[in-house]
Amino acid sequence: MQYEAVIGLEVHAQLLTCSKIFCSCSTQFGSEPNTQVCPVCLGMPGVLPVLNKKAVEFTIKTGLAMNCKIAPYSRFARKNYFYPDLPKGYQISQYELPLCEDGYLEITVDGEERKIRIKRIHLEEDAGKNIHDASGYSFVDFNRTGVPLMEIVSEPDIRSPKEAALYMKKLRTILRYLGVCDGNLEQGSLRCDANVSVRPIGSTEFGVKTEIKNINSFRFVEKALEYEIQRQIKAIKNGEQIVQETRLWDAQAGKTFSMRSKEEAHDYRYFPEPDLVPIVIYSDWIEKIKESMPELPDFKIKKFINQYGLPPYDAEILTEEKNIAEWFEEAVKLGGKPKEVANWIMVELLRLINEDGKDIAECTLKPSQLVELIKLIENGTINRNIGKEIFEEMYKTGKAPESIVKEKGLTQISDDSVIIGAIKEVISKNPKEVERFKNGEEKLIGFFVGQVMKITKGKANPKLVNEFVIKILKEE
Repeated sequence: MQYEAVIGLEVHAQLLTCSKIFCSCSTQFGSEPNTQVCPVCLGMPGVLPVLNKKAVEFTIKTGLAMNCKIAPYSRFARKNYFYPDLPKGYQISQYELPLCEDGYLEITVDGEERKIRIKRIHLEEDAGKNIHDASGYSFVDFNRTGVPLMEIVSEPDIRSPKEAALYMKKLRTILRYLGVCDGNLEQGSLRCDANVSVRPIGSTEFGVKTEIKNINSFRFVEKALEYEIQRQIKAIKNGEQIVQETRLWDAQAGKTFSMRSKEEAHDYRYFPEPDLVPIVIYSDWIEKIKESMPELPDFKIKKFINQYGLPPYDAEILTEEKNIAEWFEEAVKLGGKPKEVANWIMVELLRLINEDGKDIAECTLKPSQLVELIKLIENGTINRNIGKEIFEEMYKTGKAPESIVKEKGLTQISDDSVIIGAIKEVISKNPKEVERFKNGEEKLIGFFVGQVMKITKGKANPKLVNEFVIKILKEE
């Protein structure tokens, strides 16, 4: 019997507000433990929460981007459970009346479009962080307590680990375009819980699901699901029953392991949060938020293909990050040919940025400088190989391309007599290769061109070098 996976993801995204969801404490990451706390986020007796309007706006914006219905009336609830990092003994979340419902995201899997439905997007406060020291003591850092957290819950529409990873990547891209979450998986500002079960292909019944908690990378999402799916299939084939439980992913061991049983569902005793009034969202506020939204990745991809004539692959690469897409469009606006600009970004700029572990926003190289460099190549001032050398120098120093050409004397050599002289020098130094060429090894043309470029320090006009090498060798 063949089996298929049924997967649903619960993605938690920390919102990029300056202050926490119910108090004015900072949300800055990396501060000393317990330095960004106050009586409200520490759950002291007698304090009252005050809702951060920006957090609500960010959630609505996300809902609109993911094709959700925005609730005209929403409210918070108390979710009661007891963890050391939850100072109040309950979490303020949303239950039966979330801010956003019934949306979807589209992903491309092996060239085919797949629609993944989104059940709900709701707003809640994050918990703190337990720190287990090597000495055997445990500590709690409450800095993260009360940071606004958006939970995006998909329907069980995902059918493979690959689809799950693609869905997560698409989600992260949209959140970063909107500027509502930085999507930093290493810092935990984007993490997910995966619910997974297996069933015979063709069946409409769901199997018993397990939950894999707090996965914080695309690769781990894929690996954890691959392992868990195979574990469940093997267990079923051996006549075992799948137990509803929460499991954790051990990246080093490459397997999931049981954390706690969920045979009996938690009774969180949800009830309406008495210290917060319900949220009423008027249509004019939604319209105002719509007007502030940027062009989203799917729109950009179509635009780059239809308006700029780029291949789909190029369009997808250039639109993965909003800053890269904007950098490309600025260069095209300044006169760069779209495909030429795309090639320089994908091959050279992204390589250098990735090597440095930087964002393009931190790059000193400006779109206008790339356009100037391309013009120097097009008008024959420099050749493409020299252009690559200049590009790296521009990236490191932020200098204009013309300045670098002058400083380093990199102007292209197009003087026929100089190029012919270099070719004859190469021929005189390599009589064996000349003889082999005469005997039919025409692929040696590349060798002679390379030697000429070496003598001229890469500055000779490649087109002229090729023409003269062929002509002179045949005359020889």
